[in-house]
Amino acid sequence: LVQPGSYRLMLDFFLMSAFGGVFVLPLYTLIQDRSHVESRSRVIAGNNIFNALFMVISSLSIILFHAIHLSYPQIFLALGILNFLVALYIYSIVPEFTLRFLSWVMARALYRLECIGEEKIPKTGAAVLVCNHASFADWLIISALVRRPIRFVMYYKFFNIPILNYLMRQAKVIPIAGLKEDPKILGEAFDSISSELKNGELVCIFPEGKITRDGEMAEFRGGVEKILGRDPVPVFPMALLGLWDSLFGFGGGKPLRKMPRRWMSRIQLIVSDSVRPEMANAQLLSTIVKDLVGSEAKKL
Repeated sequence: LVQPGSYRLMLDFFLMSAFGGVFVLPLYTLIQDRSHVESRSRVIAGNNIFNALFMVISSLSIILFHAIHLSYPQIFLALGILNFLVALYIYSIVPEFTLRFLSWVMARALYRLECIGEEKIPKTGAAVLVCNHASFADWLIISALVRRPIRFVMYYKFFNIPILNYLMRQAKVIPIAGLKEDPKILGEAFDSISSELKNGELVCIFPEGKITRDGEMAEFRGGVEKILGRDPVPVFPMALLGLWDSLFGFGGGKPLRKMPRRWMSRIQLIVSDSVRPEMANAQLLSTIVKDLVGSEAKKL
C-alpha cells in the first residue's frame, strides 16, 4: 500500500472482478436456462473445457506479449480489446439476451418495477401473453419483468423509426398490420406467430391494436382467436399499470415531448391465471385484463 499508485491498482482489480462477474454470471445463467434438461450437464462440462482451453491460450498470449516487450498497461489494453471482440461475437449469436439486459437496466433506472404473478408463466413451452397497450415502452418493460424471452407482435409502422427498427429486429419483434392496410404483412405476422409457438416460444400481443390515448382500455380485437385456432396454447392475460402518464405514454402530453411526472414512479405488471385455449376469446380476455387494471390501479 505504500507504493505509488497502489490504491488505483486496487480499484482497477476490484472493478475488473466486479464487471467480470457481471459479464460471466448472466452467461452461465443463460447456458443453464437455454439448455435442455437431458443435455444440460454435458453443455456445462463442454463450457468448462472451453474455459480451461482459453485459460491456457490467455497464458500463452501473456507470454507472447512479454516477448514483444509490451508494458503492463498495453497488455491489459490488449486483453480488454480481445474481450470486447468476444462480447460482440456473443451479441451476434444471442442479440435478444443483450437487449433484454439493457431493457432491464433502463427500466430499473427509470422506474420502481413490480411483477405480480410472474411465476405463473411457464418456464418452458409455448404460450400467448395478452396485455393492455399503455405506452411505447410496454414491450421493454415486459421484457425487463418476465424472465423468459418473448416474441412481441408490434404495429409495423414502428419499424419505420430508424433506431427502433434496429432494436425490434434484433429482438425478433413480429410486425403486424391491419387487414385493410397490408394483408401481406398481416398474413406473414400470423405465420411467424405460429412458427414461434410451434418452437415453444412465448408470444406477446396487444389486442387493443393501438396505444391508449385517454387511459381507458379499448376492446380487444379478434386476432388472438385466429392465433389460437392455428395453435391452441395457454393464454395469460396481463395488465400493465403506471405507464400511460409516463414519459412514453400519451397522458399529460405527447410521448417523449414532456417531462416525467416523477422520477422512479411505480410500474406494475400483473399476470393472471392461464386461460385454456378452447375458452379464450377476445371478449373474455378483455374482461379479465380490465378487471386486473381496475382492481390494482387504485393501489399505485
